[in-house]
Amino acid sequence: MAAALASAPEASGQTDAQLSQYYAVPTFYNPAAAGSGAGDMMRLRGGARLQWVGIDNAPMTFMLAGDMPFKFLNKRWGVGLVASQESAGLYKSLNIGAQIAFKLRKLGGEWSMGLQFGMYDQAFKGSEVYLPDDDDYHEGTDEAIPTQDIHGTAFDIAAGVRYEHKWFHAGIGCTHLTSPTISMNAGDAAGGSETSGERRYEFKAGRTLYFTAGSNIPIKNTLFEIMPSVLVKSDFTFTTGQLDVRGRWKKFLSLGVGYRWNDAFVVSLAAEIKNFYLGYSYDYATSAIHKASSGSHELFLGYSLKLNLSEKNRNRHKSIRIM
Repeated sequence: MAAALASAPEASGQTDAQLSQYYAVPTFYNPAAAGSGAGDMMRLRGGARLQWVGIDNAPMTFMLAGDMPFKFLNKRWGVGLVASQESAGLYKSLNIGAQIAFKLRKLGGEWSMGLQFGMYDQAFKGSEVYLPDDDDYHEGTDEAIPTQDIHGTAFDIAAGVRYEHKWFHAGIGCTHLTSPTISMNAGDAAGGSETSGERRYEFKAGRTLYFTAGSNIPIKNTLFEIMPSVLVKSDFTFTTGQLDVRGRWKKFLSLGVGYRWNDAFVVSLAAEIKNFYLGYSYDYATSAIHKASSGSHELFLGYSLKLNLSEKNRNRHKSIRIM
């Protein structure tokens, strides 16, 4: 076999993890959300999602996100970090990005333009591939499928814009903006060389567009507020969306229901205690997959830390000896 093939096997598709509590981690979908809606707080979030429980090798996702606002040259900015890892079958992906957002007050609200720079790593556990060769439907040797553990990394970019008003917010973000191609060489995984034969595989991270919007609507003369929200995503060949309505009491407990188009009903519950956040959601599939799975579970934990970067000696006190 040639050391490097002119035409390498290539796969592509939508590559971002599915999250039902998208409203808890807005920077995951749009870097312009970095430092938005957080006041003067540093916002930290971490979560895990177990999808289609009961099905072997179903997707499993872990993610971390953190962001904060700051001032520079008398202008408002936001910075953030996001990291997510998802495993599905023999595939595993890792996405890490650093975010910067510039903010400008216009038209009664705050506009934010953001960029994200990072890396996208794709791995395939070829050592666990099993190709039966004792029937008429399979071949024991298929050169299109690697039988070694391989992975590759590519530079990744995301961008977005967001508008935030005191009553609502809306934004558009695009991940994998350059649709990076990750190259993976099978010979490298086994310590091979050009003389032993090396095959190159490619995975293309699909460019994905996200629209998010939401609102907080207080109910007059009560301690309740209604929080509708929506997420629409498209990889330009497939488009879907999720609509949620949550009710929150005393900015403490919230309960919500949602529907993801042609996919699942979602029930969510969250609590905000001082600066801590705890959120849980359960998905019940509306497709035939519910016959094999008991549903999907998602849990988020968070903490918000108050920043005092712009105030000097705010808590300064005089010595009691000179009072």
